[in-house]
Amino acid sequence: MTALALLLAVAGAACFACAAVLQHGAIAPRSKVDLRELLAHPRWLAGAGLAAGGAGLHALALVLAPVSVVQPVGVLAVPLAVALGLRGSRLPKRVVGGVALCVAGVALVVRTAAAATPDAPADLGRFLLVSGTAAATVGLALAVLAARTNGRIRCVAFAAGGAVAFGLVSALLRAVSVQFATADPATLLGAAAALAVALAAGGWLVQQGFAAGPPAVVVATLTVVDPFVATGLGAGLLGEAGGLGPAGMAFLLGAGAVATAGVALLARHHPEAAPRPTPTERRTPKEVPT
Repeated sequence: MTALALLLAVAGAACFACAAVLQHGAIAPRSKVDLRELLAHPRWLAGAGLAAGGAGLHALALVLAPVSVVQPVGVLAVPLAVALGLRGSRLPKRVVGGVALCVAGVALVVRTAAAATPDAPADLGRFLLVSGTAAATVGLALAVLAARTNGRIRCVAFAAGGAVAFGLVSALLRAVSVQFATADPATLLGAAAALAVALAAGGWLVQQGFAAGPPAVVVATLTVVDPFVATGLGAGLLGEAGGLGPAGMAFLLGAGAVATAGVALLARHHPEAAPRPTPTERRTPKEVPT
């Protein structure tokens, strides 16, 4: 089952990478995301379909294996998105280095988390309350930061906010799959509502990220922050970190630092990551010296 789950997760990562490039291509000419315009754009709709397919594959993988094993596999979308976004162009060495750091950091998380011995999971109702509150607080803070900044920081902050929401979705799907038979109907209904809200909020934040920067940076941020949020919730509330101990947790934090450094390199040195002019700057002609 674990091997099948990993295969599904890899296929989902490929779908996400292709979806990111397609949706960025539809959004990038705009300074703001207009949902009505995007719904009439065939390229964006194709990307949305791929994203939905990737999400379905990923969700099925989460039913078959622990979140701490499945979730980090999504980092494979980073090199795919870079290759697709810069096809025909020579990759800068620092961009390649950023991709390598992202993949290495998340791979270390997989290896460490997979070695843990699951404990008894937390009650689904408690998990929903604690994880939902924490994710909403962090996600809102990142959205506010993005709204008050521009350029690289805006792109990364919006993508990170979306990643927090998607990380919550992954962990919540795993919690529901494990405790579906024992949870009461009211709790399951609350979990379904939380999933819908988190998916909608995450999707909106990611589209804003595409409008502010290149798809590779958005995908890198998603695939680094998302698994750490999901793995953290899995470790803290789903009992998936038994046996790690302080040394294991410190190793996970170190792996997170490596992956974060990779995102920073991509955001700084990606050829499409230069700050874009605002609509006012695009409309204002340059002064001609006399």
